[in-house]
Amino acid sequence: MANPDPAAVNSMFGRIAARYDLANRTLSGGFDLWWRRRLVRGVVRQHPELVVDLATGSGDVALALRKKLPSSTRVLGLDFCEPMLEEARRKAPSAEACGPLEFAWGDILELPLEDDACDVITIAFGLRNLADRHRGLCEMMRVLRPGGTLLILEFTQPARWFRPFYYAYLRHVLPRVAGWISGDRDAYEYLNNTIGAFPDKAGITAELEKAGFRDIRAVGMTASIVALHQGRA
Repeated sequence: MANPDPAAVNSMFGRIAARYDLANRTLSGGFDLWWRRRLVRGVVRQHPELVVDLATGSGDVALALRKKLPSSTRVLGLDFCEPMLEEARRKAPSAEACGPLEFAWGDILELPLEDDACDVITIAFGLRNLADRHRGLCEMMRVLRPGGTLLILEFTQPARWFRPFYYAYLRHVLPRVAGWISGDRDAYEYLNNTIGAFPDKAGITAELEKAGFRDIRAVGMTASIVALHQGRA
């Protein structure tokens, strides 16, 4: 599969922004909430002062981080799709009472952050949409302080016994149901294709190593359809 086109990805997420959360809950059977909780727990253990959530989308991870981290911790969510950021800002008031929270425009391939700026970076279900993953990972390395932590929550290749069921779901069920919920079946055909073509845990581990990360761990969840990767700058 060719690398994703940024303009097409931006347009696609803009079209489905208003129904994105409902589609996620439905298509994952609610498991996406559990996956994100695992990610948030990993961040809390780092005791960060600044966390940046990339490809923040409708803000689910950033909002969950804000509620679980101390009020002294700053949480910044970045995305390059304005309709998704509008959804995140609409949901933000209840979390802002817990401490500093900001949503802003930002392209992962050219992050609007200084070198060594943050303690933790998170990215949930956004890595596979990058036009250049290596460049994106190098940008993450640049803005993390030495010893800082990157946590990636992303689809991966499932356990072998589960693959026939999973791929049948991706190809035949997911686009139909998602199209009905969101009104945009083409968007979820794209997501289906990116999931199926994405590297497995070993492949992403190798990409992280190439970008300079160390102490890399990958944990599969739910028959390994999703993995939580962690690495240090």
